[in-house]
Amino acid sequence: MIGIPLCHDANGRIRAGREYLYSDIAYARAIERAGGLPVHLPIVGTPAPLIEGIDGLLLPGGDDFLPPDPPEDPSVFTPASDAQIAFDSALLEAALAAGRPVLGICYGAQLIGRAFGASFYYHLPAECPEAGEHQLDEAAGRHPIEVEPGTQLADAVSPGPHEVNSLHHQSLRDPGPQLRVSARAPDGVIEAIEHPDHPFCLGVQWHPEKLAGADSEALFASLIAAAHDALR
Repeated sequence: MIGIPLCHDANGRIRAGREYLYSDIAYARAIERAGGLPVHLPIVGTPAPLIEGIDGLLLPGGDDFLPPDPPEDPSVFTPASDAQIAFDSALLEAALAAGRPVLGICYGAQLIGRAFGASFYYHLPAECPEAGEHQLDEAAGRHPIEVEPGTQLADAVSPGPHEVNSLHHQSLRDPGPQLRVSARAPDGVIEAIEHPDHPFCLGVQWHPEKLAGADSEALFASLIAAAHDALR
């Protein structure tokens, strides 16, 4: 059973005057194809008990983290709600404390980085103009990455060059002292991070749930396998 926290629409984007929790169905379908049972996790005041009912955690993509200082151009940000970030952070902490495997995707990878002191590029085009374009067409846009050998990611998809989709304008600038970079794009932008002291704590910047092929299948299968291992 793989828990997937729901995204929080706190500002009436779906329907004015209401708050909604929602999820891209692609995450649940990817978990099901890999042999797991997806379980959606709503925002609640005490998230730790939810961990007792799941065997692994998938932190999906979501909205943006805001920079510490007011941005020059607020229009480039769609901020994640404070409730979303607080809930997901507590959920991640509880999952790792309980030995549950964790896979973070895009926002989820950045949340893992945030939990362990990583620094951010809050808007790549402005803060790292030498980087290539990372907000590519969802259907056809791809760029290469290089997966580092000897990493959890390499165990899942093999080391060396791979091709991924790319839908982000934020990324981790530096992983901090506790995390390891397990993949980069040719421009140096971090594409995956992991925690070497946990059996499976991995974050990827791309969206494997939207990307058909053996690599994506292997990544979700690795999460399911890690959840089985944790039960032994």
